[in-house]
Order: sequence, then C-alpha cells, then structure tokens
Amino acid sequence: MDKRKRDGFLDWGIDGIIAGRNAVIEALDAKTPLDKIFIAKGETDGTLAHIASRAREMGCVVVDADKRKLETLAGQRAHQGIVAVCAVTNYVEIEDLLEIAQKKGESPFIIICDEITDPHNLGAIIRTAEGAGAHGVIIPKRRSAGIGPIVHKTSAGAVSHLPVARVANLPSTIRYLQKVGVWVYGTSSTAVKTLWETDFSGAIAIVIGSEGAGMRRLVSECCDFQVSIPMQGKISSLNASVSASLIMYEIVRQKTEIRMRSK
Repeated sequence: MDKRKRDGFLDWGIDGIIAGRNAVIEALDAKTPLDKIFIAKGETDGTLAHIASRAREMGCVVVDADKRKLETLAGQRAHQGIVAVCAVTNYVEIEDLLEIAQKKGESPFIIICDEITDPHNLGAIIRTAEGAGAHGVIIPKRRSAGIGPIVHKTSAGAVSHLPVARVANLPSTIRYLQKVGVWVYGTSSTAVKTLWETDFSGAIAIVIGSEGAGMRRLVSECCDFQVSIPMQGKISSLNASVSASLIMYEIVRQKTEIRMRSK
C-alpha cells in the first residue's frame, strides 16, 4: 500500500476526519463536502494559504487552531498543520426553511442555536427538533459545532431528515425572520415570563443559547420575547439540549391543543 493511501485521503476513516495537506487537497479536488477546515494558528506556509483560499471559495468554514486542537482531531494521523472535518449533510438557505413550512401549510417553527459548540448538544437538539415537527435549525458559521459525524450520530440520523441552515450573522438572520412575520423567542434564566405562561402560537423561532454563557447580548437584544424555564432546585439552569427539549415540547403541546379545539 502506498503512503498516500495509508496516511491520506483514503485513510480518514469513519470519524469523518481528513488530516494532512495532500489529503485535504485531494478532498477538495474530489469536491468532498467539508464542514470545517482547521489550520495551525500563525502558520504562514503558502500551501496552507492556498488550501484555505480554495476551501472558502467552496463555502467551507476555515478556522485557526492551536497544536493541541489539531492533534486531538487528527488522532494518530500526521496533520501537517491542517485537518478537515467532513460534512454529513448539505446546508440550506433560510428561505428553504420557510418554504418547507409553506408547502406543509403550517406556520414556521424554527430552532436557532446561538454558539452551541458541543456536537453532542447540537445533535440532541436536532433530534428533538425533528421529533417535535420543527421545520429546520439555524446555526452560525463561526463558534458553533457543524454538522459532522458526531452530530449525525447523536441526532440518531435526524440530520438526514431535518434541514439545517448555516448563516454568517445571527442578529441579521433574526431581523430577516421578523421582517417576514416570524416571532423570535429567546431563552434566558432571568426572563420574568416562563414558558408555561407564554403564547407560542403562530410563526415562531426559538433561540437556544450556548452551554455556558447563554445567548449573546446582540442576539438577545434582537429577540421579540424572552422566556425562562422554572427552576425549583439550587441550580439556576439546565443543559442546552434539555432546555431546548422542554421548550419545543411545550410548543408541541400548545399547537396540539389549538388543533384539537379547531376540530
């Protein structure tokens, strides 16, 4: 077996990781869907700069990473300052999510993830969103887990059925949704109104904040409403995916009641 097959593109395995310069170049040549490319921070090598430029032209997110991050991603493979993570689904546009709702004759029901960096959390949120009948999920291009193999596995395959849009700017995206008639609800532990007291009827989008800091200030300020989950114990918040599940199924409950009353 030649070295390229042992160390390169044909050896990235089921984890969806492609490590090494030649391997990533071959992936780009083959138009392999890539979610993100991580390049050694501070690297000035011309080859890496060329790869980064090509990747951006193909719509792939390119981020700087320190040596530890690259080594963790690459595992036993030689990374040569660059590691790519394959995408397991194609991203869609915001308009596609709205069109899906329209074709179903339903009001839009969208989940917005604000910097959910843990792929297990993102996968769990997508799994619940698909089960709750959401029309899609929105994630930011930067400082967020992408739809890679871990997300696919954690979602139990839901990413194959629920469209995901990836956007450059969440505040701008929220303003666009509001412009087309979607009410945007932010989740916050400090919100006065609880999800049990909130009317979730009509076209809605729910913003789920990051695991540690919650929603960013600019994102929070764009929301039409803020809602909280009542906490009875000593801790003040829940895991992001658990919070998302509670809110989504309160929405399901309310929508089911509305349908029952209309019969």
